[in-house]
Amino acid sequence: MDQKAFFNEKDPWTWKTFTSLLLVEFIFVILFVKHGVQPFFEQWFDHSLYAGALTGVVIALVLTSGVYLIALRPKKLTWNKIGLRTFPPKDWFWIILWISLLMAGGFALIAIADSLGLSPENSKTDSLQKNVTPITIGISLISAAVISPVYEEIFYRGFLYRWLRTRTGVSMGILISSLIFTAAHYPTTNTMPINFMDGIVFAWAYEKTHSIWPGIIVHGFVNGSSILLLLLQPALL
Repeated sequence: MDQKAFFNEKDPWTWKTFTSLLLVEFIFVILFVKHGVQPFFEQWFDHSLYAGALTGVVIALVLTSGVYLIALRPKKLTWNKIGLRTFPPKDWFWIILWISLLMAGGFALIAIADSLGLSPENSKTDSLQKNVTPITIGISLISAAVISPVYEEIFYRGFLYRWLRTRTGVSMGILISSLIFTAAHYPTTNTMPINFMDGIVFAWAYEKTHSIWPGIIVHGFVNGSSILLLLLQPALL
């Protein structure tokens, strides 16, 4: 398919498909996984980092399977339909630009949060800082820089933005998908401003390249850099 025609092709999904996948996210994932399964993992491991990482794997399996079973398989579609496709080398310029924007924006939002006495950290990052080992660093990087970027770009950009963009246009598609992406990070409310900014840039990346791979790369680099900067923070102070 021609790159320029990617978003112009009408997708076969209905409101039922869209609503079903939102229910998977906001009912099954948030209520059952985050408020049911994750507390069980925390009691089992007695370690927030391990529990959070395993919870992330469960969410990744649920949302990725949901996209396949609800949106793709019934219509006999491939993953190409949601942007799991190659992108030209020239798009690396944009990838570097998006990484730079998000890193600068992230630092600015953290500085604002600090000035207001707020902290963007959560239980997983706190746990990592208290127990820095090769294993905890590896788990954190795999979870934040690999697993989360892949399933989140498949679900929130590959399907949700694709669906919204076709029906509401570029601006509203970016806005609404970013709001949904932000709300889905509940109960980690202190990072929501950063989540919203990220959602805008990731949707822009998909719109610009018609592939979710650039978003995955940017998402993974920013998340991974955040973990490494968190570990370096005590030495920099």
